[in-house]
Amino acid sequence: MYSLSTCWNSKRHTDGRAMLREIRDLGFAYAELSHGIRLGLLPGILEAVDAGEIKISSLHNFCPLPLGVNHASPNLYEFSDERPRQRELAVKYTLKTFELAERVKAPVVVLHLGSMDLKDYTEKLTGMLERDGKKSPKYEKLRAEAAAKREANKGKAVERVYETLRIILPEAEKRGLKLGIENRQALEEIPLEGDFEFFFREFDSPNVVYWHDVGHAQIKENLGFLHHTQHLESLAARLAGFHVHDVIFPAADHAPPGSGTVNFAALKPFVKPDHIKVFELSPSLPVEAVKLGIIHVKIYWGNE
Repeated sequence: MYSLSTCWNSKRHTDGRAMLREIRDLGFAYAELSHGIRLGLLPGILEAVDAGEIKISSLHNFCPLPLGVNHASPNLYEFSDERPRQRELAVKYTLKTFELAERVKAPVVVLHLGSMDLKDYTEKLTGMLERDGKKSPKYEKLRAEAAAKREANKGKAVERVYETLRIILPEAEKRGLKLGIENRQALEEIPLEGDFEFFFREFDSPNVVYWHDVGHAQIKENLGFLHHTQHLESLAARLAGFHVHDVIFPAADHAPPGSGTVNFAALKPFVKPDHIKVFELSPSLPVEAVKLGIIHVKIYWGNE
């Protein structure tokens, strides 16, 4: 199943039905409601879904946005936040996302889990690669420092994430929703690349699944923190869906597939027809670039 995320066009629409029709007119039977869905877009979205004009493949937390928030804000509240009130708000608006998912018959809600308190190694390492074009001894020293600091500082944040997930999981199970746990691009975000195996042992519910963001994994490979194909292979048993986009070296993501460093052919063995494959593309991309990116992926992954 292929789908197109509304992150590409929600910002320039005031009518949710027109937004979804634009996606349908590109040949998609499914759309993902992303984390930029303002409350004013909801009436049109429901009209389009109820009329059978398009189906919803998935929702990306938080969806819809809280009242008064008018820009994409997936990390507005974090399950890892050390402030109890912020975690309560993360739960509150996640449950509102569940309500909308059930209303539009979407089977999956994609989640960001949070982050640890860490200085911005991602930006520093990315800047070094952009300047030098390669990994120098100085780069490798900073990369090793970042890896060590992450391991030393993740504990409490991970505990808070687990506690918060245990609150929302029963509600997801009751509603028949799967929680897509997304791999993230920033080095301070949770779960860390090597921790997914332990995470899925802790949460062995069939309602907790892996959501592979192709661009984020490629950024981590470019930075030297994982091998993209091996990472995907290790989580294939829990894999439910993808966010599909490319990365201009080293870390400019949401680019059209075929324009960057992602080897879509190498990922093909782990892609199944029943996986939800969501194109998550920059709102700056013109229609023709979107169309070419879709063609590029389907050449390697097939039409289903």
